[in-house]
Amino acid sequence: MDHDETGCQAAPEGPILCVNNCGFFGSVATMNMCSKCYKDHFLKQEQAKLAATSIENIVNGSTSANDKEPALVGSSIDVQVKAIEPKAISAPESSASGSVEGVNGKPKQGPSRCTSCNKRVGLTGFNCRCGNLFCATHRYSDKHDCPFDYRMAGRDAIAKANPVIKAEKLDKI
Repeated sequence: MDHDETGCQAAPEGPILCVNNCGFFGSVATMNMCSKCYKDHFLKQEQAKLAATSIENIVNGSTSANDKEPALVGSSIDVQVKAIEPKAISAPESSASGSVEGVNGKPKQGPSRCTSCNKRVGLTGFNCRCGNLFCATHRYSDKHDCPFDYRMAGRDAIAKANPVIKAEKLDKI
């Protein structure tokens, strides 16, 4: 059978290089891009669509994300996407470079240090009940002049564990 009858196309003669000239091979399924370039291209498209819908919501006056329209008009959004795309790409980069963030998105903190001697403790630091972090030398309450009242904490724990039980008085006959 011919490829015209089956709808299949003949495979190209040799491997296709990525259209972004990154040096890797592309495929027809990924628009002649390598997997990394295709993924980057796809993410940029998603960010542009998200930016276009958010600007459309702002222009229309609705601020909630639940007011999205089920179908999008292709031609008007494509024009807006082209005009907004540079801003959408530059905004995440500027926010990421402006503040140092860790892997989890939380601000990165410096090395943990002992509150008494300022020694770096890392993972071996001890958290005291007073809320401070100490090294192995200063971990005990008598070594760092701990303001936490252990006596009252112990009394409260005993009082909670052993409530006072009183029997009702019996009526005298």
